[in-house]
Amino acid sequence: MTHTPVRMARWSALHPGRAIVGWFVFVVLCLAGGIATGSHEATTKDFWVGEAGRAEQLATEAGMERKPVEHVTIRGGDGAEAAARDIAARMAKLPEVASVADPVRSRDGDTLRVSVTLKGPELEGKKNVVPLLAETEKAAKAHPDLDIEETGSPAISKGVNDQRGKDLALSERISLPVTLITLLVVFGSAVMAGVPLLLALTSIAAALGLNMLASHLIPDAGLGTNLILLIGLAVGVDYTLFYLKREREERARAGGRLSSEALVELAAATAGRSIVISGLAVIVSTATLYLAGDVIFSSLATGTVLVVAVAVASSLTVLPALLVKLGRRTERRAARRARRGKAPRAERAETGRFFAALLRPAQRRPAATLIVSVLALLALAVPVLQMKLIDPGRDTFSRDIPAMQAYDRLTGDFPELLVKQEVVVRGAAGQADDVRRALTELDERTQADRLFAKHAAPQLRASADGRTHVLEVSVPHPAQADAAVRSLERLRGEYIPATTGELRGVETAVSGDVARGQDYVHHERGKLPLMLGALLLVTFLMTVWAFRSVVIGLLGVVLNLLSAAAALGLMVAVFQGTWAEGLLGFDSIGAIASRVPLFLFVILFGLSMDYQVFVVSRIQEARQRGLSSREAVLEGIARSAKVVTSAAVVMVTVFGGFVALHLAEMKQMGFCLAVAVLLDAVVIRMLVLPAALLLLGDRAWWPSRRAGGKAAVPRLSTGPAAHAPEIVR
Repeated sequence: MTHTPVRMARWSALHPGRAIVGWFVFVVLCLAGGIATGSHEATTKDFWVGEAGRAEQLATEAGMERKPVEHVTIRGGDGAEAAARDIAARMAKLPEVASVADPVRSRDGDTLRVSVTLKGPELEGKKNVVPLLAETEKAAKAHPDLDIEETGSPAISKGVNDQRGKDLALSERISLPVTLITLLVVFGSAVMAGVPLLLALTSIAAALGLNMLASHLIPDAGLGTNLILLIGLAVGVDYTLFYLKREREERARAGGRLSSEALVELAAATAGRSIVISGLAVIVSTATLYLAGDVIFSSLATGTVLVVAVAVASSLTVLPALLVKLGRRTERRAARRARRGKAPRAERAETGRFFAALLRPAQRRPAATLIVSVLALLALAVPVLQMKLIDPGRDTFSRDIPAMQAYDRLTGDFPELLVKQEVVVRGAAGQADDVRRALTELDERTQADRLFAKHAAPQLRASADGRTHVLEVSVPHPAQADAAVRSLERLRGEYIPATTGELRGVETAVSGDVARGQDYVHHERGKLPLMLGALLLVTFLMTVWAFRSVVIGLLGVVLNLLSAAAALGLMVAVFQGTWAEGLLGFDSIGAIASRVPLFLFVILFGLSMDYQVFVVSRIQEARQRGLSSREAVLEGIARSAKVVTSAAVVMVTVFGGFVALHLAEMKQMGFCLAVAVLLDAVVIRMLVLPAALLLLGDRAWWPSRRAGGKAAVPRLSTGPAAHAPEIVR
């Protein structure tokens, strides 16, 4: 493991021009290749899960799949009928429109609705809705005395995408300047501060292109770009920061006795090795998301794996070349200062009063520090026990989106449009009459139930061959409401078994907004034991492989569990209630988006390995130099404190920027990641980890030997002409 980063660094250091040009060519090729092939977005069938997915498959096979529908509402009294005819005529002329329904008046008579069905699959509606919105705007101008507006799933999806784009731009405006300021404080040089940002941004660009290419194997569920930006900036800056700080430390230690090429190789033998292990840990941990068998998690995993892999590659290839270029510049400045009789600038101490004070409790009272810290983290994790999960839908979207404001007014006038339950039945062609009778009876049962909305006539459709029937029943409650969930349970548990369930050879399944959400949450819970088990196992194995210690492996798993659970607990406490709405600018949905906890758990385990690897590596190096276990722990923590904290500040800034976003999932995700990194860098690495290692002593490294293990130890030649270190095992 050590030799590979060193060999790569050596080649890059000896051929800096080629390495730099090669990297930018690689980035351009990745981006150009992705743009040329385009992105393959997930289709409706990619999201099929559980019984709801089976129902949609049955309907699709019969040519009765759900279509994208827009609703144009007219309010204002006189002239509404004429405006409705005008809108219907405008829409019917559009090539994107499949059909236009007759106008429907609300129960109070104040609102007229024109429903327009678009051509194509459900998810393509957001692409085809623009001409419809333009015609609605023209109609509104043609009838200024009336209030005319349009909404529907396509318009809402387009509004969400537009808002997401604005949110990402806002996040970048927040995170990039703060990241640059942090790096300026760490390095005291604009050039050195620009290097991590440059590599992070080029890594993101390359990963975006690769993700487009990968989407033809694993469809993009629409969140890949968000995640590449989120993770790419964080790990890209972090990996570069660790490498840069180690090179500067080695430069200060060598005191001019080594060339820039030799210093880069030294950094590669230590920080380079740690970056590879850390990157592999994130990649392997994230890969457990594929076990969910879900297009969303697979898409998230692909984006994360790609951007981390590219960030690691940039740190091992182009970064050494840039460091040699910058190092030669530093050497020329030092030579000029020497000719002028000025003393060389000293490297600032890595550990200041703040970090010394933070480390002092673990140093003096490790047992008490460990107990208090663990109890505090467990207390923060308690709210996880009350976590409520929902699959976010229309009702959770920001009301800043105009289409959502129109949707609220639409469903206020037409509550039957809130939720549709779709009962899909397939049988033999000769059973069509029996199926119709059973579905008519089922509809009558729902009409006598207050959980369902009233209607004038059953919404029953049949396929051309008569084998498949679809009955739509409306529910006047939001999809996440308890009443809507009870309506699904009653439909599946009572009404269907008593009607279509009595027919032999007939298959019945229920889909719709409620069924989709409930089945998806149930699907995730079913995969949870497998994914968590795999995550714990690979984290343990990666740590044991990295440090040749079973105890360190077990300790790493426990610490990762603690920090992740505490962060998730804080997220539940903040977002599941309403007390922090004004503070963080959100409207509580009373639950956590179902995809967030599992995804965060996996990502947090991977990111926690960053700090685990860098801190424990410094402790291991100190032990191999002959220090006692206690001295090695204190020196390793002290030497890594500043750089780990600086890296944490960058990550917290990047993740914290997502709290300003409107999308509930991204806001929850950004908050939890920021909190987790902060807890991990401060509480875990400065209090819990040193306290535990001080108490364990040499036992922490079992079954490794006291010294002379398998980790590589740099041996420096001290002559003035020395160029490269010799790496011995």
